[in-house]
Amino acid sequence: MKTGERIRQIREKKKKTQDQLAEASGISKGFLSDVENDKRDIGSQALLRIANALGASVDYLLQGESKELVAERAPVVIPQALSQAAGELNLTYAQTLELLNAHDSVVARRSIRSQKEFTIDDWKNLHKALKRVFG
Repeated sequence: MKTGERIRQIREKKKKTQDQLAEASGISKGFLSDVENDKRDIGSQALLRIANALGASVDYLLQGESKELVAERAPVVIPQALSQAAGELNLTYAQTLELLNAHDSVVARRSIRSQKEFTIDDWKNLHKALKRVFG
C-alpha cells in the first residue's frame, strides 16, 4: 500500500470527506485527491499537516509500519501567541510544532491552575534559547 492509499484508508475509517481533511490540513481538495490516487507526491509539510489532522503517525503514512495504525491523541492546537511569534520569526509549520513540543517537554506542569500562559515574547525567548543550545 502506498502513502496516498494509507491516507485514504484512515480518512475513510474516521468518516471524513476529502473536503473536511483538506480544510483541516490547509491543502486543496484537488491536491489531496491527487495524492490519494498516486498522481502526485506529497512534501513533508503537507504530510505532517495531514497526519496531524488524522491523528496518524507520519511513519505509518510513509511506510505502513507502526504498532498502532492511528494514534488516539488530540489534534494539535497551536496557541495564538505561538502562532503570532512563529509568523514574526518566519518559522515553518514543522518548526512551530517543534517549538510547541519543546515547550511541552520543558515547562514544568505542577498545576493547571498555576500554569502561566506563554506570551509572544515568551515564545520568542524560548526559540532563541533553543537555538543557542541546539544551533
